[in-house]
Amino acid sequence: MCYAVYISTNSPEDLAGRNSELVRFRIVSDSETDPCAALLEFPKRWFVGSKSECSCTFRHTASVELGFTEPVDWYPEDEDALDATRELYRTLKFLVSSGYQVDLVDCWEGAKPADIATADVWLDDVSEAKFRMFENYRFRLGKRADPTVGQT
Repeated sequence: MCYAVYISTNSPEDLAGRNSELVRFRIVSDSETDPCAALLEFPKRWFVGSKSECSCTFRHTASVELGFTEPVDWYPEDEDALDATRELYRTLKFLVSSGYQVDLVDCWEGAKPADIATADVWLDDVSEAKFRMFENYRFRLGKRADPTVGQT
């Protein structure tokens, strides 16, 4: 099994223009392919692949209790996963800082939408170094001053 990361936004930007060796944005034209993509709120929906083509080469945690933390010595993480996650974070932060709405779903391929929890994530509280995705979670991303986050 592989991870699948999706984002949606109301930004008109073609995120494929930000593709790199580590992060690859691909438009989702049919949410039927993965039911978890149907959880996304905004009109522009993107699959976010990594160096491995799937979404496995990003920082993920299955333990929400660990929260957002910087990498630690006792839990080695792949450098490509760290770099890819930082790169993804910069795109997410750019979109949110530009006033666009953004949400993100991190799930195992084939997960059921009912298995996905939702959390509001304030990017002004979570640094690039601490950001990671939580398995089977949907993040509504925003800034603390953003009144649109958490209003669904």
